[in-house]
Amino acid sequence: MPEIKTEFLFTLALELEVSNLGNMPYGTRRVGRFVAGSFDGPKVKGMVLPGGACWMLLRSDDVLEIEARITLETDDKQQIHMSWKAFRHGPKEVIDRLNRSEIVDAETYYFRATPYFETSSGKYSWMNRICSIATGSRTAGKRTFDVFQVL
Repeated sequence: MPEIKTEFLFTLALELEVSNLGNMPYGTRRVGRFVAGSFDGPKVKGMVLPGGACWMLLRSDDVLEIEARITLETDDKQQIHMSWKAFRHGPKEVIDRLNRSEIVDAETYYFRATPYFETSSGKYSWMNRICSIATGSRTAGKRTFDVFQVL
């Protein structure tokens, strides 16, 4: 089987406000509203439009499942719908530090996502036909993803 290769697409920076909904039958649920954001890469860059959100479930095995949807607006005013699923987990002491909004080296925990894109823009229609992966990191109120196209 050939090696999987990737190409850097962009870095996505998001500011987030989180509401904790409490303990539910499947785990602890949170809802996050993205309040600001931007993305920047060699082929595509711009701002994140208001209205995006993510839904999080902290499972009993201490894995945080995340589903998110946002709208990107490129610097040339084209809109792209972006959605992803992600997992974040790591050693308890590292996750505790993250939850206290401390700065933690992203290499000390696992934060990976599988973004998908949809657009009606002819210029960016190539994004409708790609698979992508992302590595994530978290700081107080901010999330950053480095997004890569799978070649």
